[in-house]
Amino acid sequence: MTATTARELAGKIAEAVAGVEGLRPATVVASDLNWLPIDLSGGAVDLTPELVEVRLLATRLPLPPLLERAGTVVRDLLAGTEWERARLRLVVTDIDGAAFD
Repeated sequence: MTATTARELAGKIAEAVAGVEGLRPATVVASDLNWLPIDLSGGAVDLTPELVEVRLLATRLPLPPLLERAGTVVRDLLAGTEWERARLRLVVTDIDGAAFD
């Protein structure tokens, strides 16, 4: 197993799903928090031994192929970690209006 902290892995997962065209991590960051010296995009990811939940915003449709790709990239990151056997839940919290154009 690779020694990875939950915080590090959450950031890597957020970065990976941001790389899936049509998806991005669903985060709410107030502009006055930009001074914090951390990557807040990891806030879209919750890790427990039983469940890995990733909250996403979709910028295009259809959703099934986007979620399939996101699931693959997240599972690849979980391999070899203490979370590799956890259930994976991808939650689309919002769909950008431009996705319907």
